[in-house]
Amino acid sequence: MTPERKIPERRSRKARRTRDTLAQAAFELVLDRGLRNVTVEEIAEAADVDRRTFSRYFTSKEAAALDSLRGDGDRINAALRARPAPEPPLLAYRRAVLDWLADPGAEPWHRRPRIFDLLVVAEEEPTLYAVFHHIRVDAQEDSVAIVADRLGVDPRQDIRPAVTVAAGAGALLAAQAAWVRGGRPDALPALVAEAFDALSADLLGEPRPAPERHGPAPDQYRDAPEKDRDAPGKDRDAPEQHRDTTSTTSTTGKAEGTEATS
Repeated sequence: MTPERKIPERRSRKARRTRDTLAQAAFELVLDRGLRNVTVEEIAEAADVDRRTFSRYFTSKEAAALDSLRGDGDRINAALRARPAPEPPLLAYRRAVLDWLADPGAEPWHRRPRIFDLLVVAEEEPTLYAVFHHIRVDAQEDSVAIVADRLGVDPRQDIRPAVTVAAGAGALLAAQAAWVRGGRPDALPALVAEAFDALSADLLGEPRPAPERHGPAPDQYRDAPEKDRDAPGKDRDAPEQHRDTTSTTSTTGKAEGTEATS
């Protein structure tokens, strides 16, 4: 490696360390003292930098405190890219989230110290929750692009990638909210699985065909004259025991590739 290449890499590593130090200082101060009792100047001082340096990396104390969550969207999207191509998109999204939760090396929320506490605070502080929302939106935009690539479509013309990600991200958000309000830090994986199970099984695979209709709709003869209200093919005056009582039903199994659980 040439000296010219080493210098930018060294600067990049130093900048990454500075950002991480600021984010960690904000994270700890907000949890220890409360968001409203912490200033940007105090975060910069705890990281041993000045206010101007803080502003080069973050636009607010909320952004700094939540910076450690930004990488989680990247980890989920990396897992989504790695899912087998034949998997239906929403099933792939579900399994990507569960892969992230099961990977100790990825430090998912329920394994990372104090993330549960941070999300509790985010639920209570509107400005912190707003920043968390933007972090999620950024990750979802990348997810839409990944799903569109899996389907071979243009997400600007085909709504399916956006619908898939909205459904999957909604399930994850519902599980996260239940996790925070339930007060059980180890319950997140089970709640995520439960949230995805709550989605229609049809969304996890191919849509099942519409049931075949046999005979007229119930209201078809509502306005017909009295003598015409019996369904065609029936003899109104025939003895009851001679009428055809055979019925036909149609059943369909779940669409191929559908899985309610992973």
